[in-house]
Amino acid sequence: MSAAGTGLPAGAAHRRSAYINARLVDPASNLDSPGQLLSEDGLIADAGANLFSDGLPPDCDVIDCGGQVLCPGLIDMKVFVGEPGAEHKETLESASHAAAAGGITTIITMPNTDPVIDDISLVEFLKRRARFGALVNVHPMAAATRGLKGEGMSEIGLMREAGAVAFTDGVHAICNAVLMRRMLSYASRYDSLIVQHLEEPSLAEGGCMNEGEIATRLGLPGIPEAAETIMLERDLRLVALTGARYHADQLSCATSVEIMRQAKRQGLPVTCGVSAAHLALNENDVGNYRTFFKLSPPLRREEDRQALVAGVADGTIDVIVSGHNPQDQESKRLPFAQAATGGVGLETLLSVALGCYHDGHVSLPGLLSRMTVNPANLLGLPGGRLAKGRPADLLLFDPGKSWVVDCKRLRSKCKNSPFEDRHLQGVVLRTVVSGEPVYIRDGV
Repeated sequence: MSAAGTGLPAGAAHRRSAYINARLVDPASNLDSPGQLLSEDGLIADAGANLFSDGLPPDCDVIDCGGQVLCPGLIDMKVFVGEPGAEHKETLESASHAAAAGGITTIITMPNTDPVIDDISLVEFLKRRARFGALVNVHPMAAATRGLKGEGMSEIGLMREAGAVAFTDGVHAICNAVLMRRMLSYASRYDSLIVQHLEEPSLAEGGCMNEGEIATRLGLPGIPEAAETIMLERDLRLVALTGARYHADQLSCATSVEIMRQAKRQGLPVTCGVSAAHLALNENDVGNYRTFFKLSPPLRREEDRQALVAGVADGTIDVIVSGHNPQDQESKRLPFAQAATGGVGLETLLSVALGCYHDGHVSLPGLLSRMTVNPANLLGLPGGRLAKGRPADLLLFDPGKSWVVDCKRLRSKCKNSPFEDRHLQGVVLRTVVSGEPVYIRDGV
């Protein structure tokens, strides 16, 4: 199986593939109907019903989809990778294998590495490493501030030219309001996207789970939802001043969903995301001090989880991410308050998100739009659509088939999944990047 980076993989340049007997789902056009698709030279040549009524093209590979869903490959907008500096946790290669198995054809990496991705040379280094070492497309977000210190703005314009698709301080909030205003103003000149981690650090300091009755019962220090909402409300006022594009990377509570809903009604150029874990889990899952449930932002009340699902359903929430954040055993085998924050999620993103569809909250095209065309539009990427001339980055999956998460079999170097031993519904059958299969499920 050939590697696929930002260019066409070996063997894909002349590959012609016909996908027949598919349920085509294209969120960009709200298509959900039986059909066929033809890919050639790494691009989608055509797609639609009765595409091969006059016969199949010569010299092509034929993939019978068996009536299962064929859609654009997923784009995961928040992935932490240990390379450079923490390769023992994850590398671009290992992350790309996990992504491919999860139906993800593009990962957006965070700048929280060692060294920090805050310079043109490091952006170019990451893209070069991905080109030769990753199965899927890799695009970096660069640091919004130098060294992620929140003190001085990084070279946004130059790093954008080098290939950075957005700018963020990762797991750190940009706290200085004057700096944030200047950054938004500067970014607007380049139509660059600023991505914010919503957590006011002085309010969150020392906390390790949602502040409330359960935290009190467990004897654990809490993080109030105000740490998120205060930062969000401040940023939205700065967006109103500057007119810049702004993305809140992960909402976790009902109040934030309503704040964002009102901001959109006012016409502000803002978007927001949520992790799949926050759509499926709540603070009760922490009840046995299981450190795999220690995430950032923390899992909150069941009412908050339901509000997040409603935000996906009504379009308030634009993007669903994995929040993939691998941590080694030494970082997680500690008392809950001292354990590292984060969970792996590349291989479970699709299945967990599909819970919103199976429960009847959102249509399949509506759900998939949060992981395909929406992030593609936000980041200016060509994928995310089943349209002629677009990259043949494809996902074939069975939405009804169930599986059990076995952490030992996950392809990530670290195994800290909050969904360990859970039954999930939705199985990836095939993942294709630039027309080349990068994952095929055993037995397919």
